Amino acid sequence: RGACDAHASKNLPEIAKLVCKGGSCMTIEDNLLFECEPIGIIHSSLKEARGSQIQPVFAKNSEGIVEVYEPYRQALKDLDGFERIWLIYWFHKTVTFRPVVKPFLDTVERGLFSTRAPCRPNPIGMSPVKLLRIENGKLYISEVDILDGTPLLDIKPYISKFDKFEVSRNGWQDNVSGKPPTADKRFHKENECNE
Repeated sequence: RGACDAHASKNLPEIAKLVCKGGSCMTIEDNLLFECEPIGIIHSSLKEARGSQIQPVFAKNSEGIVEVYEPYRQALKDLDGFERIWLIYWFHKTVTFRPVVKPFLDTVERGLFSTRAPCRPNPIGMSPVKLLRIENGKLYISEVDILDGTPLLDIKPYISKFDKFEVSRNGWQDNVSGKPPTADKRFHKENECNE
């Protein structure tokens, strides 16, 4: 069994979808529900969002340790050859989904999908952190913008020839300038998504 199992929801519309699993294809109902279990836990010095740097590019002095659970440690083979890795994780301390948010980098409300705010329909985060070394199932990382205790869902290598694109448009971000942003409590479970 993998870390995520898909279960078709009962009483959903009869919208068929073709899904391939284990080399064979089958038709299943649309609107799957997924159950995921963490493959590890992320440890960092960031105990709360307020005051922490957002985005790895601004978190140069932040280090952490990713503890990968035993059943998944063999999958770390060859990962040490990569300078950066993508950590995919669950925003475990965020508020529920909000379609419109005021992001940390702006004072204007924006559609959630044009931001990186954590209050997503499926609160999944991803960060391209720097991999320093791997020892005994632990990944020592830097440029960490992830809260301590965050559940880890997956790890992928950052590959510059695949992951780096030169673009001419960055949406509303093209008009943002100023000092490196820090987080506040606006997306914490105890607060509404928009303060």
